[in-house]
Amino acid sequence: MSETPLLVRDVPEEALLARIFPLLPTAPTTLVGPGDDCAVVAAPDGRYVVSTDVLVEDRHFRRRWSTGYDVGWRAAVQNLADVVSMGARPAALVVSLVMPGDLPVDWVTGLARGLADACTPLGAAVVGGDLSGGDQVVVAVTVHGDLEGRHPVLRSGARPGDVVALAGMLGRSAAGLALLDAGRPDVDDALVAAHLRPDPPLAAGPVAADTGATAMMDVSDGLLRDAGRMARASGVVLDLDPAALVTDRDRLRAAASALEDAAGTTPDDRVGGWVLSGGEDHALLVTFPADVQLPDGFRVIGTVRPADGDRAGVRVDGAVAHRATGWDHFRA
Repeated sequence: MSETPLLVRDVPEEALLARIFPLLPTAPTTLVGPGDDCAVVAAPDGRYVVSTDVLVEDRHFRRRWSTGYDVGWRAAVQNLADVVSMGARPAALVVSLVMPGDLPVDWVTGLARGLADACTPLGAAVVGGDLSGGDQVVVAVTVHGDLEGRHPVLRSGARPGDVVALAGMLGRSAAGLALLDAGRPDVDDALVAAHLRPDPPLAAGPVAADTGATAMMDVSDGLLRDAGRMARASGVVLDLDPAALVTDRDRLRAAASALEDAAGTTPDDRVGGWVLSGGEDHALLVTFPADVQLPDGFRVIGTVRPADGDRAGVRVDGAVAHRATGWDHFRA
C-alpha cells in the first residue's frame, strides 16, 4: 500500500522553505542569500544583465508528464539562455512559485533540485524568491548575469557579409512535445527529454562574445520568428541554408512517421515545421564576421545580406520566409 504524499497545504511555509533552501545552489558572488528581505549579490563588472520569464501550468507545461525536476530545469535553462545570449555569465536567479495546496511537497523539492542541477555547471546561484498559493502552478524566474567586462551582444549588430551560425539543435523540443501530445513518448526518449529538459550549449554564449559575435540570441520561440527579430533589429536579411539547419533529420523524420498524419501533412512537412517553427531548444543563433574562425560547437547556417530596399527579414535558400510562425503567448 503506497504512502499518502505530503502536500503543500500540510506544511507551514517556513517548514517548506526549510526543505527548499538547502537544495539551492550558491556562488561566491552571493554575499547574502535566501532568508533576509533581499539577497545581496556582488557585481564586479559594475553592470549586470537582467531578464525574467514565466512558466504557467497547462500553458507551458503539463504536470501529467512533467515532474517538478523537469519544470525546475526548464525554468532555469530558459532564463540562463537569455543571459548567455547577451555574452554574459549567469550569476543569480530569483524564483517565485505559485502552487495549489494539493501539490505534493516532493514535487516542490524536485523543482528546487532541477533548478540547482541546471544552474550549478554555470556557477549561478538561486538567491531568493517567493511562495504563494493559487489554482495552478506558476514558476516565475528573474535572472541576473555578469558581463565580465564584455560589451553586451545585441540582436541589432548583424552586418552584411557576416555569417549566420548556430550552436545547438533545432526541432527536437517540438518533436518531443508532439510525441507527448500524441501519447507516444515511447517512440524516442531522447526527443522527449529534449522537451522536458532542454540542454543547450549555454557555455558557448560568452565564448561567442569573446570570439567577436556581432549579434546573438537564443532560439526560444522558433527559428523563423527569432531570426526575423534579429534581422529586423539589424536592418538586414538573414539568408538561411535549409540543408545546414538540422543534423539529425533522420531521427526527426522517424518520430514524424510514427505520428498519425494530419490531412495533407507528410513526415517531411512535420519535420520542417519543427525545425523552422518549433521553439524551446534554446540553440544560440549568432552572427560573426566572415573572417572569424567559429568557436567549437558552432556551424554556419547562412549569410547576412543587405536589405537592398527589400524588407529586413529571413530568407530560406534565397526565398522570402513569409510564415510568421513560432510560439506566440496569446495565440499558441
